[in-house]
Amino acid sequence: MRFRAALCVVCLAAALIPGDTFAQSWSYFGADKAFTRYSGLGQINEDNVDALTVLWRRPGVDGSLRNVFPELPLRGNLRSTPIIVDGVLYAPNGWGLVEAFDPGTGETVWVQDPWDSSEVAVSAQSTRGVDYWVDGSDRRIISITGGYLYALDLATGDPIESFGEAGRVSLVPPGATRFSWTSGAIVVNDVIVTGGTVDGAGDSGMTWRGSTSEDVRGYDVRTGDLLWTFHSVPREGELGTDTWGNDSWRYSGDLGSWCCLSADEELGIVYVPLTAPTAAYYGGHRPGYNLFSNSLLALNAESGERVWHFQTVHHDLWEYDAVGPPTLGEITVNGRTIRAVMQPSKTGFLYVFNRETGEPVWPIEERLVPASTVPGETASPTQPFPTKPEPFARHGIMDEDLLDLTPELYARAKAVADSFVTGPIFTPPSIVSDDPGGKKGTLVVPGSWGSGNWNTGAFDPETGYYYAFSATIPRVYRLERTARPGAEMEYWSPSREAPYIDGLPITKPPWGRITAIDLNSGDHVWMAANGDAHRGHPLLAGLDLPPLGIATRPTALVTKTLLFIGDGANIFGGTHPEMWGRVFRAYDKATGDVIWETELTAGTTSGPMTYLHEGKQYVVVAIGGRDEPGEWVALGIP
Repeated sequence: MRFRAALCVVCLAAALIPGDTFAQSWSYFGADKAFTRYSGLGQINEDNVDALTVLWRRPGVDGSLRNVFPELPLRGNLRSTPIIVDGVLYAPNGWGLVEAFDPGTGETVWVQDPWDSSEVAVSAQSTRGVDYWVDGSDRRIISITGGYLYALDLATGDPIESFGEAGRVSLVPPGATRFSWTSGAIVVNDVIVTGGTVDGAGDSGMTWRGSTSEDVRGYDVRTGDLLWTFHSVPREGELGTDTWGNDSWRYSGDLGSWCCLSADEELGIVYVPLTAPTAAYYGGHRPGYNLFSNSLLALNAESGERVWHFQTVHHDLWEYDAVGPPTLGEITVNGRTIRAVMQPSKTGFLYVFNRETGEPVWPIEERLVPASTVPGETASPTQPFPTKPEPFARHGIMDEDLLDLTPELYARAKAVADSFVTGPIFTPPSIVSDDPGGKKGTLVVPGSWGSGNWNTGAFDPETGYYYAFSATIPRVYRLERTARPGAEMEYWSPSREAPYIDGLPITKPPWGRITAIDLNSGDHVWMAANGDAHRGHPLLAGLDLPPLGIATRPTALVTKTLLFIGDGANIFGGTHPEMWGRVFRAYDKATGDVIWETELTAGTTSGPMTYLHEGKQYVVVAIGGRDEPGEWVALGIP
């Protein structure tokens, strides 16, 4: 079956437009392969931004597909950020299939054919983006859906027959039955690099042995042949096995890269952030630092060989993944120009390195952290702390961090906090006590969903400013002895939900904020609350309060003139159900002042992007929610 729209005029026009004309605007779903989320376009500026209005809307799944598969859900979590190539927008839709559409109207150019109906049923979720590759007349969109890597003809959406098996390559490794990746492949010169997750035996509860390794892989962009594999958990004879005590590397494979990759094509290096290891809250079965978990990994994209790495958390017990996109940019520090890579962490630290050598731009110190009280657990005695920049999020729970908008709220927040173990960042999980007055686990900020996540951050190459979004919602790291037959661990974490006071967080606002960091100096420039959660809460009635911030997953877009970011939607895990909003804003990127805002029909679910089409600048963002199917909305000045 074919899903092709009658828009041949657009297709022909696109073929006549030089690729660089539009690719400069937004050529990768992170804006560029440096993942800056930046565009140099400035037609929309502080003088005219208040004239922005919706110019077109497009559903997250094309109607031609919905007519064929009416039984499949239209989810609200449209993760997709389009790219623009030769005057056409390309994006994975709400079911993970690629759609091409006109940038001026949102009308369909083509829709990727499902391989078969089962593929759509198995996937039925969007990914964050696609990439493309051009060699003369050979022009390809590279995408991942349903456990397969695809190469599609840029003009028609047809599979490239010479790639893999008639246009696709299975990404399910031996020993697994499924592969998934909410991010998207990156093409580095002539190599496609993938991360992703697979279904091994491990989980974050009671089992860990026999997990299928979630490795980083490189494929030939022309043929689809597997070129190399980098083992996220090292194997015998490889660097790092000594960091897995008791030979635990032999049984653990459940760590990988589930979000965004970046690359320096001139250096031929791809930058890969890696997650926490199997069973992130108890590690008695995996003593040691556990490489390459929680690491930023720089790989030679042609060979897959390690160039350098840095582990941001040793022997992770908090699920503090290095999950945000590594962002590349030039900064000037003490008169020296540095080609840098900036890696945000769920911890709220921003680690800044020379991207060629891995040398930290500012010293990173190993500092003593609290020891574990759990039998059989040996927490790392130290963790790496960047000396610059300061964290872009709060660390730990002390009395001064508690909700204090009224004396009554502070007293209630302190009573809740006193029922838990509290302390600075990296205070380890603890066993729930059944004794009268016993502690209910460890209350920690940042929590396992992190302060920084896939949505942080964006970088302005003109000013050297990095913009980080952070959320301040604690999590409870509670451990109990396992009792299930066949359990492979002594302790597990049954629940990590945060306590609330009648729906209010026990930490003080702002609960979501933006921090602008000058990476030429390493200093914070400004902080601003993003959004205004719980404004109408009865316990806050009559109080004259500034914006309280929303702790969800908004993503920033930086342009030559402005910083755009939404409230974020209600479909993200780890946040309170009321922590979301429909507002989309433009900030003065130099000061953090709100210049303009509008209310959309749902919250933002992915990163905004911008481009120039027929002399007019557009801003496109995906929106959706629990009760709102995903769609793309294009804003511009009429």
